[in-house]
Amino acid sequence: MTNTLDPAAPLVIDTATLGRSSGTTLAVAREVPAPPALGTDVFKVPESSAIDIDVLLTAVSEGVLVGGEVTASAEGECGRCLAPVRDTLRVQVQELYAYEGSITEETTDADEILRLQGDLLDLEPAVRDALVLAMPVTPLCRPDCPGLCTECGVPWDELPDDHSHETVDPRWAALDKLRLAGEDVEPN
Repeated sequence: MTNTLDPAAPLVIDTATLGRSSGTTLAVAREVPAPPALGTDVFKVPESSAIDIDVLLTAVSEGVLVGGEVTASAEGECGRCLAPVRDTLRVQVQELYAYEGSITEETTDADEILRLQGDLLDLEPAVRDALVLAMPVTPLCRPDCPGLCTECGVPWDELPDDHSHETVDPRWAALDKLRLAGEDVEPN
């Protein structure tokens, strides 16, 4: 069972003016608020931030072909040093929305192709897929980010060039404790 689309939803487009004559087109350009959960825990388009949609709808024999560009700003944190990362995602979308009762609708599974509900089509699945697939798995503040010092957790960019930590072989740790204890005793 399919959810009924809300014609007032920002990513729902009414194709009634397009008609069903193959080759007719309708240009749609709008700025819409981002839906919730658009991305991952490490990189996402913030909810309600602006998404620019610039698409061309073309009537074809089996439905409506949607093609164009989607632009959104995404943010997260660097996978190496945890610094904030912001990027503009600019992606191409191209999806066929099948007419109800078309051969395409009848011969494909529900999850293989998007479908029109009457004259309404929902761009959200196509926009979501295109943006999420364009997001980096591990966002970086810059390609050569050195990350964090494994000993103290401070970003390498904030540490001096000669930064290091003394590592003691665990087999000698007991002797090191004796040396430190001996430094606390005052000579007679």
